[in-house]
Amino acid sequence: MRRARPLRLLPLIAVAALLLAAPATAQEESEPGSTGGTPEQTPTDQLRLTSDQAIEIARTDQNVIDEEAERGRLDPVAQAKPPDTWQVGFKDGDDEVAQVLIDDSSGSIRESWTGYQVEWMMARGYEGSFGGVLNAPWIWIPLCAVFLFGLLDLRRLRKVVHLDLLVLLGFGLSHYFFNRAEIGLSVPLVYPVLVYVMARMIWIGFRGVGEGLRPSIPGLWLGAAAIFLLAFRIVINVADSGVIDVGYSGVIGANLLAHGDAIYGEGVFPEENRFGDTYGPVNYLAYLPFELALPWSGTWDELPAAHGAAIAFDLAAAGALFALGWRLRRGRPGFELGAILVFAWAAYPYTGYTLAANSNDSLIAALIALSLVVFASPIARGASLAFAAAAKFAPLVLVPLYAAGDRGFRLPIRIRGLSPPRRAAVLFVLSLAGVGALLLVHPAIEPGLATFYERTVATQIDRSSPFSVWGQADLDWLHLIVELFALGLAITLAFRPRERSIGQIAALAAAVLIAVQLTADHWFYLYIVWWLPAALAALAIASSPKPKDPPV
Repeated sequence: MRRARPLRLLPLIAVAALLLAAPATAQEESEPGSTGGTPEQTPTDQLRLTSDQAIEIARTDQNVIDEEAERGRLDPVAQAKPPDTWQVGFKDGDDEVAQVLIDDSSGSIRESWTGYQVEWMMARGYEGSFGGVLNAPWIWIPLCAVFLFGLLDLRRLRKVVHLDLLVLLGFGLSHYFFNRAEIGLSVPLVYPVLVYVMARMIWIGFRGVGEGLRPSIPGLWLGAAAIFLLAFRIVINVADSGVIDVGYSGVIGANLLAHGDAIYGEGVFPEENRFGDTYGPVNYLAYLPFELALPWSGTWDELPAAHGAAIAFDLAAAGALFALGWRLRRGRPGFELGAILVFAWAAYPYTGYTLAANSNDSLIAALIALSLVVFASPIARGASLAFAAAAKFAPLVLVPLYAAGDRGFRLPIRIRGLSPPRRAAVLFVLSLAGVGALLLVHPAIEPGLATFYERTVATQIDRSSPFSVWGQADLDWLHLIVELFALGLAITLAFRPRERSIGQIAALAAAVLIAVQLTADHWFYLYIVWWLPAALAALAIASSPKPKDPPV
């Protein structure tokens, strides 16, 4: 009997994946709470309804009726939301368990929410909250098609790397339900994709086996397409994108730096973004040039500085990927590899999604990609990793891998002088610690490292969120197992594999970053770009198995 070859069905699977990957836009027309500014306040007496009338209307909502049937009489709190809305919250003790939005002019119920959607506006599927027009199927599906078919080797369709590309688009299924405000489905659907990509990165990293991306389209054409796509994304950013609270935080912090003020501490940031000081100092330093050129107005307006920073971060990540390809292969092959990597970055929908949200996540992508470019120098990779970790703290998980360099430490560790690998490790640690200490000088002086830790690391640790399975279900035992796995993987990479190419290092870096994301209490699609440059490099570089380690 002839064996089945499922990869022959790749073209059909591709079409299905593209259809699933198109996130439907939400139907509501409400203002997204995460991207808008502060509207002008209209006196309550200019509204038609009174607060008592708004509460009476809200009590007729079926969600409120159901909650009161289960919990008993709830305490209402009515707030005027000018220019034409009343917001009525219903509390069970200190917890708001239902919320109703009422149109003042008509007296009709516009929206009502219970559960996670009461506290988390980003869980409501508001149209345009994240990604703007990029969510439209007429843009999203072509982007998916360009990413997939632009990287296909039509002469060898049955390559596993093509399946990897399809899986990378698999986040679209989760995204579809997120845009429909069904986070009970969107959140769990993220994990199979993350686990698959992590497993593939571990396989490539440890086995040294990769087929490499060999697109049938010539490198020059891919390079031209990448430039067009980058420009197209910038146009979308300028024409139709909002700034989420992450970008707003960067602009406020940069403004504080420009005026010589402390960044961290209770009440430092405005009430509408009071946890904006949760990032490391490099995040705010990165926004500083843009805030100086396009000063903050003091309100959550268009925030041109955030747009400028997001565009710069995106282009920096693309430039670092091209430099990585050029470093790995000199001459024309290096140009072609660089073009492949930049094209993959520019065509992948979630890098555009991150840009359209005007967040800081592409800054991490650029710094991780840069660390791979300079990996041969322990001092340079220590400095680049320090910058990445001082923007967001997750890259610290790369310390064991980066300390070991291209040769894992032997077990047991014996100190017999400073051999070249040990000397490189010492230089890396000194560079990482030295640059990190310099970056912490400002928060150490004011308000002090204790407050800095409380406002950043402690805030992140204590954060609860429905945007992870850990926040939606009681799975503490499984969460502990995943955390131990991530820690074990990070430590193992200091010792195994004994010899690693830059492609393997990129794969292992992506694997351990994904492992950390699997443990996160809060996960969102913007975080994909943290590990994407390393994953793309690992997939793009063809490699062969390393010989077995000699006996120790």
